[in-house]
Amino acid sequence: MEGKRCGVGGLCRKFKAHFLMILVQLGYSIVTFITEASFEHGLNPYVYVTYRSIVAGLALLPFAFFLERKTRPKLTLALFFEIFVLSLLGVSSSANLYFASLKYTNPTFVTILYNTLASITFIIAVILRVEVINLRNPRSIAKVLGTVVSLGGVMIVTLYRGPIIRNIWPPLIHIHKNNNIHEEWFKGSLLVIASCVALALWYIMQACSLKRYPAQLSLTTWMCLIGGAQSAVFTVLMEHNKSAWTVGFNIDLWAILYSGVVSTGLLTFVQLWCTEEKGPVFVTMFSPLLTVFVVLLSYFVVGDQLYLGCIVGAILVVIGLYSLSWGKEEEQDAW
Repeated sequence: MEGKRCGVGGLCRKFKAHFLMILVQLGYSIVTFITEASFEHGLNPYVYVTYRSIVAGLALLPFAFFLERKTRPKLTLALFFEIFVLSLLGVSSSANLYFASLKYTNPTFVTILYNTLASITFIIAVILRVEVINLRNPRSIAKVLGTVVSLGGVMIVTLYRGPIIRNIWPPLIHIHKNNNIHEEWFKGSLLVIASCVALALWYIMQACSLKRYPAQLSLTTWMCLIGGAQSAVFTVLMEHNKSAWTVGFNIDLWAILYSGVVSTGLLTFVQLWCTEEKGPVFVTMFSPLLTVFVVLLSYFVVGDQLYLGCIVGAILVVIGLYSLSWGKEEEQDAW
């Protein structure tokens, strides 16, 4: 009996990171739907990003203050400016663009296009000469082919809708939607891709910044608070209705709290732990699960219309992502 317990315990420890990453993607998929519901209820996307960034920063602040008080470097003016740019790319700009796209598309469409982040990051890294392509090396070929296939999937999702795959039963959860807004697929595509470009630049810049400021929790806290302030300024310029800042005790409040505390706070902790334990390639391998969860929830629970073009494009995007990830993994193993 004792040996059996050890075997089960060892198995749990072995696959702990796998289980946690599955929960992370499920948590992110819930964020997408609760956010869409709050937008349909009337919450302004820019106000939402502002509040959720500030909530996340305040939630992380005590952990960053106490856990990294001995390892946190001194914040110089140059470092503060660097964090300001990181916040602009990775928090305020990317989040505002991403969530604004939900007003013109749906969660399935957004998450499919969001999976091209790895490919866009690779392209920008090549342009900036951070990545080197050697077409005689199978690893480089896999990365190039993966990028091309992913972008091909994006083109299919954006330009081809195809026949509707009808729901087999009524939705379990009903979200009232403005059908006129949700027809602007091309506009939504541009917003998601712009968000991915901002995040790609953020990832590339963050790798350098962490060498000068090796305190991940503190850096995340700074970015959330500064990004929230940047988003607040942007919201004031874009939204002149003061009542938009009012949030009642309803779905809007729950969306902000869940997205800020759970998504930006708790799930960031989990991803940092998994990255430290298994490496960044392991973490990115689970990102296609977000699309799977969102498609399943959209079709079976919320009752969103699912188009053939979305399914074909999603398959190509996921295949391309795994090809790119395989190339990166082999490259890391070689090092």
